[in-house]
Amino acid sequence: MNTFQLKVVASNKIFFDGNAQKLILPNIDGGYEGFLSHHENCVVPVEAGGMRITDEDGKEIFAFIGSGFLEFFDNSALIVCVSAELPDEIDERRAREAKERAEEEMREKRSQLEYHHSQANLARAMERLKVKNRHKI
Repeated sequence: MNTFQLKVVASNKIFFDGNAQKLILPNIDGGYEGFLSHHENCVVPVEAGGMRITDEDGKEIFAFIGSGFLEFFDNSALIVCVSAELPDEIDERRAREAKERAEEEMREKRSQLEYHHSQANLARAMERLKVKNRHKI
């Protein structure tokens, strides 16, 4: 079986540590990037969004991942990210409140920097809600 070692380290926990067949991550272009065993060595940025891991048994794990980076080296991948949450770990009420706050902040007259911060907060909240609603149990 073609697998690679995968470790996903979030700021508050080790989200995944084991062998994987496939990994799909959101990239900075708004699309997704896939990784299989023996991928070329690389370091790539990771955007906030939906992540999918297929473990060595073929089980798919769907999760929200915050921004960070991935290092793929010698058939081993390490992801360091702000957060990683399973759909049932996402607090839908809190995500909706964050979305509403960010939308309100974007409507207010603020500096360009504050506008971009609000825009990033809005995108993160919307991705959390998307992952939560797409994979409800």
